[in-house]
Amino acid sequence: MNASVVPTRFWHVLDDGRVQCDLCPRACKLREGQQGLCFVRACEDQQIVLTTYGRSSGFVVDPIEKKPLSHFLPGTPVLSFGTAGCNLACKFCQNWDMSKSREMDTLAHSASPARLAQAARELGCRSIAFTYNDPVIFHEYAIDVAQACREQEVRSVAVTAGYVCPEPRAEFFAAMDATNIDLKGFSESFYHKVCGAHLQAVLDTLIYVHHETDVWMEITTLLIPGKNDSQAELEAMCQWVVENLGTEVPHHFTAFHPDWKMRDIPRTPAQTLTRAREIAMAAGIRYAYTGNVHDAGGNSTYCHHCGHLLIERDWYEMGRWQLTEDGACPNCATPLAGVFEANPGNWGSQRQPVRFVDNN
Repeated sequence: MNASVVPTRFWHVLDDGRVQCDLCPRACKLREGQQGLCFVRACEDQQIVLTTYGRSSGFVVDPIEKKPLSHFLPGTPVLSFGTAGCNLACKFCQNWDMSKSREMDTLAHSASPARLAQAARELGCRSIAFTYNDPVIFHEYAIDVAQACREQEVRSVAVTAGYVCPEPRAEFFAAMDATNIDLKGFSESFYHKVCGAHLQAVLDTLIYVHHETDVWMEITTLLIPGKNDSQAELEAMCQWVVENLGTEVPHHFTAFHPDWKMRDIPRTPAQTLTRAREIAMAAGIRYAYTGNVHDAGGNSTYCHHCGHLLIERDWYEMGRWQLTEDGACPNCATPLAGVFEANPGNWGSQRQPVRFVDNN
């Protein structure tokens, strides 16, 4: 067994001899030598193994706002990486070259958890992000990296669709400090037909993370014209969020661009995002944002109590920072929900690819 192939725990043998993967609700049932839909988990020697441990499609230092996270260490750099494969089948995937890859050559980079943690520290990154494809499918690697980072005082961020079963979900999020969870729509039809998944499992993850963990959580919804952007669906989604998660979970509404298997659908108009933001705030969501468009007003953070500008943003560049040292509005002293320090970072909108030799 090569170093990239490691055993996993979440599986069981069926009566017909197949092995069922119990990591996510897809419950792939595999015979010897078969791979799950995610591509990276496979049946070898009558057990489920992860075949991409320590392998990555590349490492980049990004602004934390790109994840997107607006209330978690603003302005700081984050070391970002992904692997290959995904356990969803979204027809609109914006990272399809990695998430839909079936070529191991995509994973040209390697790094042990200890080396990644060391690299993040050396590069001045306050956090590391598992992103580009869904980290729940490289569960074991992500957790080991997160634990190594914790020893270096580097935080861990999961950018995920939240499509994971309860037991591995608890283990996974116990290792994380922040997450952005994609709530891709608010109808079972959309999830089933467009994403190849089911809505309820994602709602269960949102509720679990918010109520059962200390992980800082933000939500993203990519709005696709004519698919998940109706007034009724957005109102129902925002009402659910307020009723089940409260008013302080930031919600990002981002613009779709034609990609993967949805190249015939036009880009999302900026006014659609503005309308979604207004619907969210009318429902009681205190922090709603627009993304993938030039909209300084929709990117910036305001005090929900008095409307005072607290954090000014234009794309990923930060402008005025007007939080008090203890993370409150200077005008009315209302606390801002999130994870903040006395001063913001100054990374800006830089994107810095990273290559390093793993000596561990």
